[in-house]
Amino acid sequence: MLIPARMSEAEEQRWVSVMLDKLAAQESKRVLGDAELSERAQRLSAQYFDGRARPASVRWVTNQNTRWGSCTPSEGSIRLSHRLQGMPEYVVDYVLLHELAHLLVPGHGPRFWRLLEAYPRTERAKGYLEGVVAADRLPHLPPGRGE
Repeated sequence: MLIPARMSEAEEQRWVSVMLDKLAAQESKRVLGDAELSERAQRLSAQYFDGRARPASVRWVTNQNTRWGSCTPSEGSIRLSHRLQGMPEYVVDYVLLHELAHLLVPGHGPRFWRLLEAYPRTERAKGYLEGVVAADRLPHLPPGRGE
């Protein structure tokens, strides 16, 4: 967050608090629950895979810090990292489709990627996620000092 250098420390803290509250309110409006996530997966499967990918469960998890999602085809379970919450819808949709595709094709071979070609925002979503990973690796400035 960028703030004017002329702000006092008290003004800076008040401003940061106000902005964080606004961001939290926006994010809470966009976060899907597990039931909505499951419905979204069903819609995406119907739209892009003719309904062939049928997960038994789709849910958010907090224990995936190095993966965006995972799938256990034998159980039909899909788990998405909580880190996706608040990201653009097309990114969440891409990760859901990626995991749904694993219900149809194991691994990441040519057949798998052909399935994902149907989603028009695949490359854009992959680029977004690569940018998030790259940004996480950058040294971080102290809060409010991004001048």
